Amino acid sequence: MSDYGELVRRHRRLAILKHLEACAEYTSNGSILQAVLIGVGVPSTRDQVVTELAWLREQGFVACHDHADFVVVTATARGCELARGLATHPDVQRPGPGR
Repeated sequence: MSDYGELVRRHRRLAILKHLEACAEYTSNGSILQAVLIGVGVPSTRDQVVTELAWLREQGFVACHDHADFVVVTATARGCELARGLATHPDVQRPGPGR
């Protein structure tokens, strides 16, 4: 993957975690996440969102629950720490100062 593609992927992962951290019960769904990503300047296809959610789940940053046509996603404590910049991971963009 190109350097630009990897940079976008890292930003996409952070944007997902930041949105979940800001949600009630740290929970959202895949369709809303796709709209949020578009709104923050990280346009993403449904496949890209699903791929990133699977990666975030494998790392232990989110829990996913499939419901046939949609997925419900909840940030874990570790995922919230990444969103706040309290922890880091080399494959997730670190938030800037002041959030």
